Amino acid sequence: MPYPFLADIVVILHLLFILFATLGGFLVLKWPRWMSLHLSAVVWAVSVECFGWGCPLTPLENWLRTQAGGAGYEGGFIEHYILPIIYPAKLTRDMQIGMGLFVVAINFAIYGWVWRRSVKSRS
Repeated sequence: MPYPFLADIVVILHLLFILFATLGGFLVLKWPRWMSLHLSAVVWAVSVECFGWGCPLTPLENWLRTQAGGAGYEGGFIEHYILPIIYPAKLTRDMQIGMGLFVVAINFAIYGWVWRRSVKSRS
């Protein structure tokens, strides 16, 4: 079975989910029907970050990597793939909460923009 390939697919899906949760509000500007799915993703992403929950995609990826004969990794997806690119230090709890709040702030701004556009279009 192509475990390394499947593990890479999980990583890509994980990254796409993070991007969708963070910036998916822009899709709502064009396609308002995405709003409920996007808000659900935001709630999940913020909950995972702020409450320190593990994402189910990380153990799945680790399992696929070990099935392929490789080693999994400690920590979460963000710690392993994203933070080494953005931050030189290890992920701290404060950084994790800050990232969750960052997602909230971006989406608050985007949805404020969506709301203002809808109010103007009704006028």
